[in-house]
Formats: sequence, structure tokens, C-alpha cells
Amino acid sequence: MSQSAIALPRPTLTLPHVRSWPLEGVGADGSVRWARDDDSIRESLLNILLTRPGERLQRPDFGAGLLNFVHEPNNETTRHLMAGVIRKSLQLWEPRIVIEQVSVSPSPQHPADVHLHIRYRMKHLNQSDELGLTLSLGVSR
Repeated sequence: MSQSAIALPRPTLTLPHVRSWPLEGVGADGSVRWARDDDSIRESLLNILLTRPGERLQRPDFGAGLLNFVHEPNNETTRHLMAGVIRKSLQLWEPRIVIEQVSVSPSPQHPADVHLHIRYRMKHLNQSDELGLTLSLGVSR
């Protein structure tokens, strides 16, 4: 009796549509519009980065607190601290992504500005995406 391999169908992964805060307003039909899917992830990242710890009453540890770096000197130490806070906060609060790279670099045009560059991979698509921000620290050294 010979044994032959039976080809089993591959299971498919159906992901629910992810909705995210903040609301995008009211649609033409009067329904509430939410950010969905990849836009939801980008909005979540911005929310995490710009929320200060202690700002949310029910989640006092939530957020990266990047705005806490305003008025700090724009030097290597501050930029290194910012990159660490970004990586740690996004790993903790956004489970739908894997952080691939975080860089914080000085702006050549404005000495008080830093460019934040975050490359991440969305787990459900295994696809990379990027988010870039410019933050003015207000002090340059």
C-alpha cells in the first residue's frame, strides 16, 4: 500500500477591520467615521508619540511624551533619548507593528528642529511603512 501526500488547503487569515480613535467626523449618511486599517495605525502612532504620560486619566502610563523634549537642547544626548522613548513607547502601546528603525536627526536648515523617522512593519500584512515628523525643540546647541 503506497502512501501519497494529501494536499490540505492552507488556512486563510481574515483580519477584522480595525477602527481607531480619533473620529474622522460624520459621514454624509450621518454615521460616525473612524480611521480604518493602515490609517488607523498611523493615527495611533501619532497619538502615542504626542500624548504625555499622565495625560490620560485611565491610562497614566500611556504615551511617549515627545512634547516634553521641547526646550531641551538639540544635541546628541537629547536625540538619543528621544529615539529610545519613541521605540519603547511604540513597542509597548502599538501591538499591531514591529519597529524596524527609529532615527532622530538634526535639521540642516533649522538648528532647533529635529527630524523623527520611524520605519515599522505591520504584522497583519508583513509590509513596511514609514512615519516622519519634524519637531521644534526651540533651543539649539
